[in-house]
Amino acid sequence: MTSRENSLLMKKSQELFGSKKELFKEMLEGIVQEFLENEMDEALLAGKHERTGKRAGYRSGYYERSLITRVGRIELRVPQDRNGLFSTEIFEKYQRSEKAFLGTLAQMYVQGVSTRKVKRVTEQLCGHSFSASSISRITVKLDEELKRFACRSLEYAYPYLMLDARYEKTRDNGIIRSNAVMVAVGINLEGKREILAVEIANRESKNSWRDFLLKLKSRGLCGVKYVVSDDHEGLKIAIQEVLTGSLWQRCFVHFLRNALDYLPRKSGGECLNELKLLYYRNTREAAMLDLSAWLEKWNETYPELCEWVEENIEETFTFYTLPKGHRKHLGSTNMLERFNEEIKRRTRVIRVFPDTDSCLRLIRAIAVETHEEWLVRQYLDMKIMKDVELKRKEKKAA
Repeated sequence: MTSRENSLLMKKSQELFGSKKELFKEMLEGIVQEFLENEMDEALLAGKHERTGKRAGYRSGYYERSLITRVGRIELRVPQDRNGLFSTEIFEKYQRSEKAFLGTLAQMYVQGVSTRKVKRVTEQLCGHSFSASSISRITVKLDEELKRFACRSLEYAYPYLMLDARYEKTRDNGIIRSNAVMVAVGINLEGKREILAVEIANRESKNSWRDFLLKLKSRGLCGVKYVVSDDHEGLKIAIQEVLTGSLWQRCFVHFLRNALDYLPRKSGGECLNELKLLYYRNTREAAMLDLSAWLEKWNETYPELCEWVEENIEETFTFYTLPKGHRKHLGSTNMLERFNEEIKRRTRVIRVFPDTDSCLRLIRAIAVETHEEWLVRQYLDMKIMKDVELKRKEKKAA
């Protein structure tokens, strides 16, 4: 069962059972137990009592293990095999983000939030309270793991790069500030997504994005041919300076949202829908031809919008230079939406982080989880890119 399926099931179960926490806890316990059994079946290449020549080993009972969750402590029976080869990652993956969450809450003690309030929050969300020394040990170990992830060498080429930022509130000497959480996602030559970096800056600026990209290059980032981002002027300049020669795609979803600023609040739906259709043409030439027709149709009704679109829309057509099978994934930064939603789900409980370290700790822990999920499956068929490049070389040689 995938992480997404688990999340959907948990959400539906919460709606069904409402405040009946014990019922939901029992259901969660059953789901995780079933996951462990399936993991063992996959490891042994056979189910319980199944006769097959492919069997890689035999079961040998269980050992008891508890898992602390946000609905309380659940008790599990972890299967064992005779040779002691089976190992599950479910506890490590689940508790890594939980540790980051607890570490963040723990720092509230230092910032003056009442002990009673912090204890109540941790017990409600995690079903368990922790001593200060336990939380300190958790935080130190987690920070070491996250630092290794953040500083790891990038050993492969990443032809596609996606850059985005969101804002989180932190407290600095009693003053609440909004900090930019900058994220870089790359797609490697195997077509798999990787979260390459998560950093925090006081704000988005040319210098902060330039430093962010230079740090990526110092870790080995190379082979970038195409970059997707929103229309942040400082980011655009940083891309030009650091990723010289790469193509830039302005996120067309952000572009369409910006177009709303030029339309009356309760009208213009048909106009905007027709503009959106320009991103579903077979070629850039076809899109430009339809753009001319769109401008002619709507120029009299919405002159300011048409002038703005005519000046800026070509920045959103760069994706038409990509192989056709890649375009729908790389015309916008929507690929990051699920990751951003998960960050929002975790951070809105805290609202204001006690400092930037605790904010970065939690978001990087979520990044590690997402990164590991992405690496197990292919996102793009990169053979398409190789075929297109080969045809270009043959055409150039001819």
